[in-house]
Amino acid sequence: MGKRFKILIVDDEFSNIDVISAALEDEYDIFTAMNGHDAVSQLKQHTIELILLDVIMPDINGFEVCKIIKANPLYVDIPVIFLTALDSREGTRQGLDVGAVDYLTKPVDLDLLKLRVRNHTESKERSDLIKEQRDLLEAALARIKRLEGIIPICMYCKKIRDDQNSWHQLETYISQHSEAMFSHGACPDCAKEQMRILKNL
Repeated sequence: MGKRFKILIVDDEFSNIDVISAALEDEYDIFTAMNGHDAVSQLKQHTIELILLDVIMPDINGFEVCKIIKANPLYVDIPVIFLTALDSREGTRQGLDVGAVDYLTKPVDLDLLKLRVRNHTESKERSDLIKEQRDLLEAALARIKRLEGIIPICMYCKKIRDDQNSWHQLETYISQHSEAMFSHGACPDCAKEQMRILKNL
């Protein structure tokens, strides 16, 4: 990975937070929350990139917290891994159904947890890069579209007519509708013609 990801651990037991933090803190920046409300507050304060979320908590359970997170466009892309003592097929199904990417049961196998965290953070890093490249491409296409379509151009002097029915030099029109820049020179034919004119003066 190219950076240290920020991980939020949400659990109502200090001992669980301590064990998980100790296993991950060498490679990741760790933030913690003791309940669902605190977890949402942490998301507002920090750019969290992966959440390790307990299910059984006293105020609102982890499934509800995950629903709140996934309902917010600012947080919907943050991967959520459930870490819970709720070891059942129904619990796993419900966890994945509310938007989690993974579901591990307690007591947590720390080596397995490290592998899952590494895989999901690397996957998010790739997804973020693809999104960034897509946004840049969309911006570039938006600029290109400004010069799409039929452009009226004079067949004699090569001036271009704009939407207000005014005529402009070719380079002026392109400069106004794109980020292109011009350097001026003379092609061989024009250079010969200019030399001919100068000799006849």
